[in-house]
Amino acid sequence: MTGRTLVRIGNAGGYWGDDPQALARQVRGAIPLDVISIDYLAEITMSILRKQKARDPGLGYARDFVVQAGPLLEEIVAKGIRLVTNAGGVNPGACAEALAAEARRRGVRLRIAVVEGDDLAPRIGELLDAGEELRHMDTGAPLAPLADRVLAANAYFGALPVAKALEGGPHVVVCGRVTDTGITLGPLMHAFGWGPADYDRLASGIVAGHIIECGAQATGGNFTDWRKVPSFLDMGYPIVECAPDGSFTVTKHPDSGGLVTCQTVREQLLYEMGHPRAYLTPDVTADFSTIDLAPDGRDRVRVRGVTGRPPTDFLKVSLAYADGYKCQGALIVPGPDARAKAEVLAAVLAERCRREVPGLAETLTEFVGDDATHRALTPPGRAREILLRVSARAASREPLEAFRKLLPALILSGPAGIAVAGGAPGISEVVSYWPALVRRDRALPRVRLLEEAGDGLKEIAASGPLPWPEGPGPGAPPPETPDPWTLAAGEGPLVRVPLMAIAHARSGDKGDTANIGLIGRSGPCYAWLRDHVTADRVKAWFAAHARGRVERHAVPRLWALNFLLEEALGGGGTVGLAIDPQGKTLAQALLRCEVEVPRALLATLAPENRACPGELPVTGGRP
Repeated sequence: MTGRTLVRIGNAGGYWGDDPQALARQVRGAIPLDVISIDYLAEITMSILRKQKARDPGLGYARDFVVQAGPLLEEIVAKGIRLVTNAGGVNPGACAEALAAEARRRGVRLRIAVVEGDDLAPRIGELLDAGEELRHMDTGAPLAPLADRVLAANAYFGALPVAKALEGGPHVVVCGRVTDTGITLGPLMHAFGWGPADYDRLASGIVAGHIIECGAQATGGNFTDWRKVPSFLDMGYPIVECAPDGSFTVTKHPDSGGLVTCQTVREQLLYEMGHPRAYLTPDVTADFSTIDLAPDGRDRVRVRGVTGRPPTDFLKVSLAYADGYKCQGALIVPGPDARAKAEVLAAVLAERCRREVPGLAETLTEFVGDDATHRALTPPGRAREILLRVSARAASREPLEAFRKLLPALILSGPAGIAVAGGAPGISEVVSYWPALVRRDRALPRVRLLEEAGDGLKEIAASGPLPWPEGPGPGAPPPETPDPWTLAAGEGPLVRVPLMAIAHARSGDKGDTANIGLIGRSGPCYAWLRDHVTADRVKAWFAAHARGRVERHAVPRLWALNFLLEEALGGGGTVGLAIDPQGKTLAQALLRCEVEVPRALLATLAPENRACPGELPVTGGRP
């Protein structure tokens, strides 16, 4: 694959549980692909896989990968497509063996490269003894008091071991915890011969990987202006067509569902973003504030201008540890007077918990269908029916055994028409996420090249431990690029509209911090947002969500503001009791907020960037 002038990489999945037909659509689509990347791993997935491996040493990987890839292997090999995936989880070798067995059954001979070395769980004691405190990246707390409760610990590797693995000409590269962006950048480094100091090109590859890593989120999925998407059936998953200079085009297969525009790409670029000028990866520190987007035809967006600088001397480590138990259940509360009925039931349950269930660490009651996700940003009391959702956490199972029996008891002993949803509440173990840093030389990747030998895989080459390249470190972020936008439409009569009239948005999570990327619908709209939607204003709007500070970063080239809401998710992931512990709904909540803007500002929107008519009065509001 080396010496190419254009490399096409398609994504076929952004998480374990994504569309099982996405890989087939990418393999059989009209655009010939060189590489297909598939991301299966979220922070909490590693602990699930480790539990599976503890029960059966042959497990610990994303088995869906084998199921999805198996029927397509003959086509994949015939077309010369390379699969690169982190489906290996905590057992990449077993994943490779399972895939090879499936190929053997179908008469396909595979060469598979395996990237290992990221699993640090067996070495936690050794690392602590060596002075690696593995402090929590958000709180600064040391890991040592929780060391005996660690279930999984994996260093994030980047693209370098993937590029090394591709040197052996495998059909498939199976990785453990490689970054979402690394499985895209690695093939580009191999194809174009990019070195570890080609920081601008590496940063471009990181941006390409970030755009496609979440599957259809770049092609119309989870898009604010969803009514513009022609069809959500047979969604086209993203493809990047990459040039040796780092520039690339985002597209999808023709005649597939979805949509690719500058708007859809901007939303994905802001998804789960931290500091836009310091997007940290093991390979490079990418500067998202330098990105330039331009339409390049139907369902095509051109991306260029990305700059980068050296990576840090550390790798991120994702740890998961046992953190007690939780219990959640729900009742269906119909109208009339659904909210009043639900509040009576909630009050009775709260009092009985106070009297009868000692030992609960936390409880939460939500009125789903009335204000559960947007909370104070929507007026309550308008629901025709409510799902009364109740949750509790405790250090042990015993208090929750008592708690779970109280909810069904309300069905026939409260207001009229109550029904249970899903039976008695279940109890599940809470696995908390602990992000930390470790020096790069503490976690070195290894690469093994395996080939079908007729009755199993045979190792034909091995590399590693592979040293990380030495560099000067990223240094301080460069000065902010000049903001070219002024509020030319700042005078004249004002009109009251929801933010959706002048912006679109996407939100995500990192641990207990939510991010909301707020994107102007025009340059002047961005200028208005920059001048009026401050961190303090967002903090006030989200007072019911964010207990910590709110930070704001401007990204003028993308017409965007990135807000980081700390302590906004109740612990996030599997820890938070809220119905949305990952902040996915917060962008839509922000877009509901009403503001007064110059009426002339609405005239600056190009037709393709205007908001779709719907529930909110986005075309003019009320004077």
